[in-house]
Amino acid sequence: MLRSLYIQNYALIEKLDISFGAGFSVITGETGAGKSIILGAIGLLLGQRAEVKAIRQAASKCVIEARFDISAYGMEPFFEENELEYEEECILRREVYASGKSRAFINDTPASLVQMKELGEQFIDVHSQHQNLLLNKEGFQLNVLDILSHNDEQLSAYQSLYREWKQAQQDLADLIARAEQNKADEDYIRFQLEQLEEANLSAGEQEELEQETDTLSHAEEIKAGLFRVGQLLTSDEGGLLAGLKESLNTMLGLQKVYSPATELAERLESTYIELKDVSQEVSSQEEDVEFNPERLEEVNDRLNLIYTLQQKHRVTTVEELLALTEEYAAKLAAITSYDERIGELTILCDTLYNKVKKQAAVLTKARTSAAREVEKQMASRLIPLGMPNVRFQVEMGMRKEPGVHGEDTVNFLFSANKNGALQSISSVASGGEIARVMLSIKAMIAGAVKLPTIVFDEIDTGVSGEIADRMADIMQEMGEQDRQVISITHLPQIAARGCAHYKVYKQDNETETNSHIRRLADEERVEEIAHMLSGATLTKAALNNAKALLGIKR
Repeated sequence: MLRSLYIQNYALIEKLDISFGAGFSVITGETGAGKSIILGAIGLLLGQRAEVKAIRQAASKCVIEARFDISAYGMEPFFEENELEYEEECILRREVYASGKSRAFINDTPASLVQMKELGEQFIDVHSQHQNLLLNKEGFQLNVLDILSHNDEQLSAYQSLYREWKQAQQDLADLIARAEQNKADEDYIRFQLEQLEEANLSAGEQEELEQETDTLSHAEEIKAGLFRVGQLLTSDEGGLLAGLKESLNTMLGLQKVYSPATELAERLESTYIELKDVSQEVSSQEEDVEFNPERLEEVNDRLNLIYTLQQKHRVTTVEELLALTEEYAAKLAAITSYDERIGELTILCDTLYNKVKKQAAVLTKARTSAAREVEKQMASRLIPLGMPNVRFQVEMGMRKEPGVHGEDTVNFLFSANKNGALQSISSVASGGEIARVMLSIKAMIAGAVKLPTIVFDEIDTGVSGEIADRMADIMQEMGEQDRQVISITHLPQIAARGCAHYKVYKQDNETETNSHIRRLADEERVEEIAHMLSGATLTKAALNNAKALLGIKR
């Protein structure tokens, strides 16, 4: 539950540090005193959008920090899943900078707004007046039934199956679309594949052919050059090999009288052997090279085929043409297997649909049971709230197709009059009636969910007198069930029932206006409630009435 709230430089609040206790507490104050500012600050801790204009004038940033005692609520799994340090006192902090930047912290560790929102909503539920508009929203009504029927696991299992089913449906639609498109392109793909396969291309072929055409195109020049080199090496008169052989023999003859000649002879011999090998290679290659116009034409034709295919398919290598061949072959194979794959996916969709329907029926059964309990509880709660002839009915129907929350439709029907026809609640209920209905629903939900803190923002709008007293009973009862309930109210009957009473007020000086909140002492409570009863002028009667409401003996 909420232990303390610290606000700095937010709207009209320069600095506020207030503590809260367990049970039922009330907050009062004149309109415009700053109660909505406190709710706005709490909203920031629940991940709501931060407005730079909310930062106090001339301040560089605002800070909102709340401390919660969460020791009794088993929230360790959230901290483990999000790799956050768990403490029995959890600190949520939000910092908003004038630059527009915003930062969130959980136990002084940087966190995302998504994490803060998810965690904050497990700590505190703020019911403001605009939330009454949710009463006619089907999603809200369905959620009420799920909470009361403890449907978490069943709904999670359903939604997992539902996502699988919708994905399978999407996959099937995509496959059918691809099949239709590719079948339309089948003749084109087959023609391209046949043309590429007929070319019988091989990796590295282009480079070899381009080298061969160079050789064939300059055959006479190459042959003449090789012949000339062979003559220079092997000629009997002045040939390199003959001169090298004579030099070797001379050096061998000097070995006996000149020792360095031995090494020189070895080197000359090695050179002679290498040069002789070169000579033989030159001679061999000269014989191999010949001018062959037919082969040159054949090679050029082959290269022209390759170049034409490359230009057609907008690639530059044979390897890319080979990859394209494989791609066309795969597409053609896929086309022939589409019918089989479509059949398999159709069966999968049908199987998953049946599973979705079966799990949806589990939800429907639990929700139907919860609906009857809601009808029973709402009648028993609303009759003491000044609706003796109230009728409340949960109308359930079936969707044409399962949705993300199941296949149930829900509509809360209401009539406050004995002979009035049951209609959708928002179309027939007054503001005061809707407030009482929402309080009753919140009380039901609070009994099913271990929510530490509930804040009611003027849920008593449109009611007064004895009805306000009854509503105070409900909130006081909620606060006694190991839960913290805070009510922002304008009604003295409700303000008098809080075990703690806080007042929000404004103070002006020459340069600025500040909002403050503080806990009232017993005597101050008497005066505050008396003001709520009589207005600005305190009368003895109002003071006596305030004491009576507070149970203080005169």
